[in-house]
Amino acid sequence: MQNPYIPIPVEVIKIVTEVDTKDIKTFRFAFLKKEDEEAFRYLPGQFAELSIFGKGESPIGIASSPTQPGYLEFTVQKAGVVTSTLHEMEVGAVMGVRGPLGNSWPIDFLAGKNIVIVGGGFAFTTLRSLINYMIDENNRSRFGKITVIYGARNPGLLIYKDELAAWAKRDDLSLNVTVDKGDADWKGREGFVPTVCREVAPSSENAVTVICGPPIMIRFTLPVFFELGFSKENIITSLEMRMKCGIGKCGRCNVGEKYVCKDGPVFSLAELDKLTKEY
Repeated sequence: MQNPYIPIPVEVIKIVTEVDTKDIKTFRFAFLKKEDEEAFRYLPGQFAELSIFGKGESPIGIASSPTQPGYLEFTVQKAGVVTSTLHEMEVGAVMGVRGPLGNSWPIDFLAGKNIVIVGGGFAFTTLRSLINYMIDENNRSRFGKITVIYGARNPGLLIYKDELAAWAKRDDLSLNVTVDKGDADWKGREGFVPTVCREVAPSSENAVTVICGPPIMIRFTLPVFFELGFSKENIITSLEMRMKCGIGKCGRCNVGEKYVCKDGPVFSLAELDKLTKEY
């Protein structure tokens, strides 16, 4: 059994700067050992600790999909010591990954249902993992209609632009991209995510919505889905911001009796209602 405290060595093989502000980058890692790659079994929604020797580690959601073998991807915003050091790294650098950790988006629960994905800003990483998992040719038939609603403050802050363009061309996925305020070159939709959700008005019939984004976005989006008839059991979210050590030992992530690192980060709204009123 792999010691959960020991990072697995990986090499940076690709770096993509996602936004105009250059503070969000997607890093692609390859395992140094084939046996480590084979042992790293994960599902969309899980996370890992990115470990930089001599600097520390940071919990980050896995942005790639297990349907994309040979590498892992993490989209990281420059913030503290670890993430700032990571942003200074170049292709060929070696660091560590500890995981996979936490639970995943409830794949078996989602199977056979229509799925509404709602994401805002930078909090689209594990949703991207879920989307790529569901639209994979070996998985697409397991899920019903897929509707994606994704927004950012402005066009320069949209991430995964190439993938968004590719998804827009698919006939088995309904993509709705919006920005709060467009620029001179923006030809797409303008409007806040809650407003767009009301305009798109996805049916709650045999449907589940998966929401991840800034707290203020979620706060104003949830009432829209209640109006549309979605139950709390069929609204799924992730408390990624609460993650710390990854295995529920440090106690920094507890919400009521639950540990986000261990019992989450994915919860239904019905589950969160049973916890402390903090959520």
